Amino acid sequence: MSHNLHLNEHTNKHSFFSVKEKAWHELGQILDKHPTSVQAIKEAGLDYEVAKAPLFIHANPVRIEQGVDLVTQWETPVSGYFATKRTDTGVPLGVVGKDYQIVQNSDAFSFLDSIAGCGQIHYETAGALGQGARIFIAAKLPGHIKIGNDDLIEKYLFLTNSHDGSASITAAFTPIRIVCQNTLNAAMRNMTNVVRIRHTSSAKLRLQQAHKVMGLANLISSELEPVFNQWAKVRITDKELRRLIQMAMAPNREVLGKLKDSKIEELSSHYTNMVESVYEYALSSPTQNMETTAGTVFGAYNAVTGYFQNVRSYKDQEAKVKSLLLGGTAQQRGQTAYDFCDEFSSYGSDVFNMN
Repeated sequence: MSHNLHLNEHTNKHSFFSVKEKAWHELGQILDKHPTSVQAIKEAGLDYEVAKAPLFIHANPVRIEQGVDLVTQWETPVSGYFATKRTDTGVPLGVVGKDYQIVQNSDAFSFLDSIAGCGQIHYETAGALGQGARIFIAAKLPGHIKIGNDDLIEKYLFLTNSHDGSASITAAFTPIRIVCQNTLNAAMRNMTNVVRIRHTSSAKLRLQQAHKVMGLANLISSELEPVFNQWAKVRITDKELRRLIQMAMAPNREVLGKLKDSKIEELSSHYTNMVESVYEYALSSPTQNMETTAGTVFGAYNAVTGYFQNVRSYKDQEAKVKSLLLGGTAQQRGQTAYDFCDEFSSYGSDVFNMN
């Protein structure tokens, strides 16, 4: 599996840092303690700026004079478009329009600093992908969500930004279980845990104000903790667990309809194998055999989210991030699992049309 982390040819270091624990790719800088935002930018290799530069087309037309081919080179500007480039290396990152507003890496860290207040946020990981066209930052917020006596969920903010025009600035809240580093991404009614900001002239201002709109950590935590604690007390049989997984992992309404009509034999082997993998994880993972997860609805929810975090393979780290945090398959299935678990905790197995 490719990591796609940027390698700085001048320092021979990968643009990535992690606190205390190595990432799966075992690359980058491993720090003993949480850095300040200034230190984090440097350790992650994000201490560069991005600028817009005019975009040109090079052409080599040939004209004939007295039987001799004369080659001339023309340089034609592309109206309304610019290249983005790193100012330290000059490496081009992408092509953007005239209204595209660059948001520097330092601005992204300033946004995270402003959410929890100076000194109250701990940077855990950060890095750059490709040639530095996309960056990501994960920071831990104060406090935690407590499930039962010993199952703790840390509160994280994740931010990603692109410098190539391919994506908006995205900030997301994600709760992560300490025991397994499982990104839960719980869906919350009437509330979003993701804010996306386009690269326009108001981008910096919106970035500064985004934390006021989101009201992330405290509000989400106050709703999640009682829900998860309730789920940890609701029992679920193995048969019900399998059906919940089948329903949550259904990729579309057609598959969901076949499940409800008990037409299991018509489902694809890819889907059924994936369901079996989730089910096996639900029964065998050590983190699924705790007091809060063994045979409970909370454990069923963790089985689905944990599969995508700890079992499923991805093309590279960027693909994993997109799937888990930026509206990809993992986040969608996690939301579906959340909804089914919520219904099951209220109405029991009737919601699955069990036969």
